[in-house]
Amino acid sequence: MGLEKIAEYKKKLGITTEELSIRSGVPLGTLNKILSGATKDPKLETIKAIAKVLGCSLDDFDDNKNMIEKPEPTYEDLKFLIARNGKDMTPDEKLELIKMISDL
Repeated sequence: MGLEKIAEYKKKLGITTEELSIRSGVPLGTLNKILSGATKDPKLETIKAIAKVLGCSLDDFDDNKNMIEKPEPTYEDLKFLIARNGKDMTPDEKLELIKMISDL
């Protein structure tokens, strides 16, 4: 789990560990253990409370989430989209798609 991201979000928000503790209700000692890596698998409720204060979701702490790559559209994908939506597209949108296809 990407718990090291807690420090990143904390820094972005400009809050201290003490402030995070107070606002989340998570004891300071528990937060320090999580941030130091001593606690590798904290309780779900703890992470939820931290995420809520940091304005993020549990998915933001998922290391595997960012490793999943979106596949590039194939020529067939684009051809299907144009056939299905071509009549509703502006000339500029059609030109943009042509440029995308020529880059494949």
